[in-house]
Amino acid sequence: MAATQTSITAEQFAEMLSATDGAQYELIRGELVKMTPASPRHGEVCIALGALLHVFVKSRGLGRVAVNDPGVITERDPDTVRGPDVAFWSPERLSELPNKFTHVPPDLAVEVVSPRDTHREVLEKVLHFLDHGVRLVWVVDPEERIATVYRSRHEVRILGETEELRGEDVVPGFSCRVGELFE
Repeated sequence: MAATQTSITAEQFAEMLSATDGAQYELIRGELVKMTPASPRHGEVCIALGALLHVFVKSRGLGRVAVNDPGVITERDPDTVRGPDVAFWSPERLSELPNKFTHVPPDLAVEVVSPRDTHREVLEKVLHFLDHGVRLVWVVDPEERIATVYRSRHEVRILGETEELRGEDVVPGFSCRVGELFE
């Protein structure tokens, strides 16, 4: 990811996105960062997990699920807008999904690792989410066929294909076998 030299606000970023070339961007401390296009496999894993979560959450009235990098403003002056691959908000945090960026961090953020992602980039994003109010972060790695669960900077678990990925107290009752995401 390469950053430009221009410092912009979240509002300028939102307006700029409507006029882009279709590329994905994030705003990191006022700097526009172009994201590497995701692979089809990445998209397949995102939709698999997003669909499982959506059906589970909707059928139980537990909140809202969004995919495809929903923008969350996590910092101001300079502004940062990050987007997880999949996000869940409880109704206590966010009753309706807005048509613009939200200031409300999701309860659960999911990152699906792409072939071009570095470990450092993924970890920086995970820690950023945790530091800005996300209660649970899952990192799903299709290449290694594992999921890493972060409750905090110090509470981390790695799950293999046969283990259950659980929503714990964040998405109560949700679980799926890690390997199911790669089928």
